[in-house]
Amino acid sequence: MATCSIRPGIPVILKELEEGSQFFHQGASLRVTGKLQEYSVDTAIAVITEDDVSFKIDTQHLRDLTFRIGSYYQFIGELLILPEDSAILQARVGRNVDGLDINLYHRSLELRRQFEVELMNSRVT
Repeated sequence: MATCSIRPGIPVILKELEEGSQFFHQGASLRVTGKLQEYSVDTAIAVITEDDVSFKIDTQHLRDLTFRIGSYYQFIGELLILPEDSAILQARVGRNVDGLDINLYHRSLELRRQFEVELMNSRVT
């Protein structure tokens, strides 16, 4: 039986994607969410923002997704670190999440991480 080489996208907040972060490494499979600031049809590059942090998304592999400036989107893909420590997410999945309560999403992400730490600690002891 064949094994799947596609890893799940780890949910991260855009401000966590900086050099030295545990999430900032070549090929990391990530899930990011943000407001669409700009989109180029020619290059298929989208720029999403969250709390004054912007991040580039390569959307060339996405189909049937309409982009609207000012709408919220969530992307899952692999992190490509370019020279001079700039980075871009090569998206394999994208969706519009305009109905998402972003504050509640961040709180649930925080609680999930706490749960995962507690789970790991309980397995060790």
